[in-house]
Amino acid sequence: MNLEPKILLMSDLELDRARAQAAVDTVLPIRRYEDRAKAAGLERPGVADALCELLEERLIRSLLVPGGFAVEYADRLRERGLTLTVKPEPFFEGRLVKSPSEVEAITAALRRTEAAMDAAVGAIREAEVRDDLLWWQGRVLTAEEIKRLIARQLLDDGLIAQHTIVACGEDGCDPHNEGSGPLRPGRSIIIDIFPRDMETRYFGDLTRTVVKGRAPEALRRIYHAVLAGQECAFRSIRDGAEGEVVHQAVQRTLEENGFQTGEVDGRMQGFFHGTGHGLGLDIHELPRVSKAKATLRAGNVVTVEPGLYYPAVGGVRIEDVVVVTEGGCRNLTKYPKELEV
Repeated sequence: MNLEPKILLMSDLELDRARAQAAVDTVLPIRRYEDRAKAAGLERPGVADALCELLEERLIRSLLVPGGFAVEYADRLRERGLTLTVKPEPFFEGRLVKSPSEVEAITAALRRTEAAMDAAVGAIREAEVRDDLLWWQGRVLTAEEIKRLIARQLLDDGLIAQHTIVACGEDGCDPHNEGSGPLRPGRSIIIDIFPRDMETRYFGDLTRTVVKGRAPEALRRIYHAVLAGQECAFRSIRDGAEGEVVHQAVQRTLEENGFQTGEVDGRMQGFFHGTGHGLGLDIHELPRVSKAKATLRAGNVVTVEPGLYYPAVGGVRIEDVVVVTEGGCRNLTKYPKELEV
């Protein structure tokens, strides 16, 4: 256990909020150390100079920093004589394994994410089909309208989401295309919601793919293959499992169902992203369930979100969140999986 005191340097603007909310031992005004740097002869001291004054006060001459540490600050600290050592990910290893209270916070975020998904799917279900368009409450139903509906539901429940995906048809074949324009019957509609709880700061993450009306046979085949891939991941995830091995098993399952991955006419098709990622205070955390090296441990919380994408047919992605256990995994997601609505 790290018993070193946690110290936070803050601007005058944020001092009171930091003292009230930050989980640290001491909050200090950065102004104090900027003034010391000026007294030492620096005309316009920056953040790194203020930090150097604090470190000198505490007789610290070396720092361990994450790989994403700003080069601007690193260069200045080294100029001032400090030794910096870069620690590879994960920098805060304690965040890999979630405590029961953290799992509870993620689960609570998921329940409210599911309520937003239900509002979105409900609107699509209620919509009428006219002239190859969906109509809802007297107007054409668009991706933007569904995203507004999701955002309102989440805000009412104390969560906030950015970059929500509602992608219809070919839009959904780019996994990070947020989607725009009218929604149409008989096409896949990928809905991916990943909001943060404004109180606990933990994320939920949920993806479902639906079709208004009857789905084409080719799309139904893709959907069931993705379901099979997800079930394969559920069976493979356990304490000690390698994320890369889980990902490869999902890839094989999709291929055995007849779906290949590769570049066609300059565009990737098939399954060309990871199976999942860690979830917690950030939307993307370690460990990854992908081609990257990672050993899963009991208490990890990860997404399981295989997908298949073929522009001529459509895209399908299905995502749940699981907590890794000694003998397998426990699915924290309860929202049903239903293609046709």
